[in-house]
Amino acid sequence: QVQLVESGGGLGLFGGSLRLSCVASGIRFSLYNMGWYRQAPGKQRELVATIRNGGNTNYADSVKGRFTISRDNAKNTVYLQMNSLKPEDTAVYYCNAALGFSYWGQGTQVTVSS
Repeated sequence: QVQLVESGGGLGLFGGSLRLSCVASGIRFSLYNMGWYRQAPGKQRELVATIRNGGNTNYADSVKGRFTISRDNAKNTVYLQMNSLKPEDTAVYYCNAALGFSYWGQGTQVTVSS
C-alpha cells in the first residue's frame, strides 16, 4: 500500500532552521507531484510548497525566500528546508503525493518558539 512517512519536525527557535523529510513507498515516486501542506490549530490546511515531477517548484507567499522544497527520486524522498522560522510557521506539516488522486502522510508537528 501507499505510505508517506514524514520526519524532522519538532521544536524550532525563532530565526532558526528545521528540515522535514517525507519518504514515499508504494508509488512510482518520480511520476508524482509532491507537496508540503500545513495546518495550524483552528485553521484550514494550506499549501506550503510543491515540486512537480519535472522539478518545477511553487511556494506560498508566506514562505517564499525562507523555505526550499526539493526531491531525491533515487531515495523516494521529498524535503522541506525551513529557514528563518517564525512563530506563525507553527503547524502540523503534511506530505502530499499527487497524480490525479492524492495521498497524504500522517503529519509532523513543527512548533516555533519566540
